[in-house]
Amino acid sequence: MGTKGKVIKCKAAIAWEANKPLCIEEVEVAPPKAHEVRIQIIATALCHSDAHILHPKFTKALFPVILGHEGAGIVESVGPGVTNCKPGDKVIPLYMPQCKKCKFCLSPLTNFCAKLSQFKDPIIQQEVMEDKTSRFTCKGKPVYHFLGTSTFSQYTVVSDTNLAKIDDDANLERVCLLGCGFSTGYGAAINTAKQTQSGEDTNCRDPTHLHMATPTFSLKVTPGSTCAIFGLGGVGLSALIGCKVAGASRIIAVDINSEKFAKAKALGATDCLNPRDLQKPVQEVIIDMTGGGVDFALDCAGGSEAMKAALDCTTVGWGSCTLIGVAIGDKGLTVSPIEILMGRTINGTLFGGCKGRDSIPKLVTDYKNKKFNLDALVTHTLPFDKINEAFDLMHQGKSIRTVLTF
Repeated sequence: MGTKGKVIKCKAAIAWEANKPLCIEEVEVAPPKAHEVRIQIIATALCHSDAHILHPKFTKALFPVILGHEGAGIVESVGPGVTNCKPGDKVIPLYMPQCKKCKFCLSPLTNFCAKLSQFKDPIIQQEVMEDKTSRFTCKGKPVYHFLGTSTFSQYTVVSDTNLAKIDDDANLERVCLLGCGFSTGYGAAINTAKQTQSGEDTNCRDPTHLHMATPTFSLKVTPGSTCAIFGLGGVGLSALIGCKVAGASRIIAVDINSEKFAKAKALGATDCLNPRDLQKPVQEVIIDMTGGGVDFALDCAGGSEAMKAALDCTTVGWGSCTLIGVAIGDKGLTVSPIEILMGRTINGTLFGGCKGRDSIPKLVTDYKNKKFNLDALVTHTLPFDKINEAFDLMHQGKSIRTVLTF
């Protein structure tokens, strides 16, 4: 492309400090070093995790930083040793690395990677490249990376373990959602990051043909099961799509914003509940509706109140509560041991249990084959320069996903 080995000057949105709008700046993006890839970002979407870093209560963030982790683009150049992509390839950057060599990557029990597992808080990891330096410079100062991706830049540099090569005909303005939101919610519903009785790894696979191999106590939604989903943002609606694809017979959608219910029902929700409109706690209403509680509850909202309601609304004996959302400054979940002794399980998921380099290309193919509808999740498309307007739409609850294009 004529830029290989050279510094590229381009525009990026920089967070100079917490609780302030992002600034569109000219940045310098250094060439990729060994096992690194420089990507031209074509489209990127906003996620609440980007906003977490800007929250005044989040004290672990380093500034200045280029946020963004839900993007898609084209490989501009590669560093020495890169074999999994080449210039011109379409790719999706991944905040969940997959080195394919460590004990986690070699296990069917998890989608974690040793490159990530060293961090106690994944939202603040991968702030620089492996050589402890940044590839971004602005006004003579180095700028931190975010989640190993930094997609709020026209060009970014990622590790070759942090990207998935996808089909050449993929629609980047839609599949960018696979970088986080959709994969997290959808994967939480359809995946079990565990072995089935047959020993088969079902990671990000079509669940409809696997129910005969599913163990009695499954962490993934099973055909004919009942589900409750708390929080109907991009992740929650993606989880709803996953429950529908998995064959759930009843899907109860819960949110404090009733304006989201029409979209939820269009995507497969059988019931919608606004806790603020009820005469008693939402978990008690769900228990009454389902004759004792749902088989699966997925908390995509975060916050102790939502997490507790999600756990409480699951049935005794085998109810499964999956925690997906995180709320800044929340005190966490307090659980009585008797709730667990009665047969309920609590589990968490990061990136929906997807092993990114293996799973994301398959999800791109599934989208092209119309197995699920990403288009329904994109409520706004804006030019990149209007990124602060996109944040406002998210905070006001007026958008599900806003896609920014360069």
